[in-house]
Amino acid sequence: MTDIQSTIDGYAGPAVGPAPRGEAMRCLVVDDEPRLRQVLVRLMEGDGFTCLEAANGADALDVLRRMPVALVLTDLRMPQMDGKQLLREVRARYPDTAVVLLTAVAEVEVAVSCLAIGAMDYLTKPFQLDEVRARVSQAIEKRRLIIENREHREKLEQRVAAQARRLEQMFLASIQSLADALEVKDRYTRGHSVRVSQYAAAVARSLELDPDVVRQIELGGHVHDIGKIGVREEVLNKPGALTDEEYEHIMTHPVVGWRILSPLLAEAPLILNIVRSHHERFDGRGIPDGLAGSAIPLEARIAAVADSFDAMTSGRPYRRDRQMTTEAAIAELERCRGTQFDPDVVQAFVRAVREGAVDLRLGA
Repeated sequence: MTDIQSTIDGYAGPAVGPAPRGEAMRCLVVDDEPRLRQVLVRLMEGDGFTCLEAANGADALDVLRRMPVALVLTDLRMPQMDGKQLLREVRARYPDTAVVLLTAVAEVEVAVSCLAIGAMDYLTKPFQLDEVRARVSQAIEKRRLIIENREHREKLEQRVAAQARRLEQMFLASIQSLADALEVKDRYTRGHSVRVSQYAAAVARSLELDPDVVRQIELGGHVHDIGKIGVREEVLNKPGALTDEEYEHIMTHPVVGWRILSPLLAEAPLILNIVRSHHERFDGRGIPDGLAGSAIPLEARIAAVADSFDAMTSGRPYRRDRQMTTEAAIAELERCRGTQFDPDVVQAFVRAVREGAVDLRLGA
């Protein structure tokens, strides 16, 4: 008696068992023996499945392209595309589909290799139909648990992301309170920080940095001058040139700001780097640490260009000369490439301006 015939002879009619929970589920039966396909289709339909058929792996993929299924029952040895290759394709294209392999080849290595690449189960012919039903039930339950676990994980990730956004909003509210306090002291700062934030973010995008890095640079630009809250008001708002002592006093703001924000931003080092190092120079003659070249964090080098551009194109209380035009400020940035500024960052800023990514209306 052949394997197929023994399986057919063992079929005693439609099985009586629980249908899959929820909406009716589809099953694809793949085998190059039409009679065995018929037996499996009758079995699965008796358990509440809607069944589709295919004679080989290639035909099965055509069926799956038109209609997704919950379960694939497939023979291993078939022409055109065998069951193992079909399994690989299904796992890659339709990962939520459970695959159970049926074969007359009772080899442990074959079974293990199929399970390793994603088969839910592996049955050898001739098989008892009750055994098929039991294995199918296990495969469907495993599929359900996998999908539920993934959905639970996704919901948990969404909750974590929502909490993270809420924490960021609370943090921004705290920072905004500090910024508001600074704006009371320094009228110039009101628009300056917003412009530096936007200019720095545009440069970061021009450099194709990661979106999360761009976001931190944007936030860092917004609070880069927060240390000026510790600067005397008469110095901040002094009309005319500053004395050497007054200039040294106002230039303490990077370290003051860094000290203020360090307890709040332990997990946002890029923002702290901007606050502390936006007055470093590429040639090492800046403050507060005398860093040079690539030793200056990239985010701080970006903020330095954005800060200087806005300083040149905006009015300040201690400057009697009028602010520069955009072209004059760009020329000054390019003149100071390699000395005060990172040449690559200047190039990225100019490119962002030329491409319209920098909203110069912010400074109007």
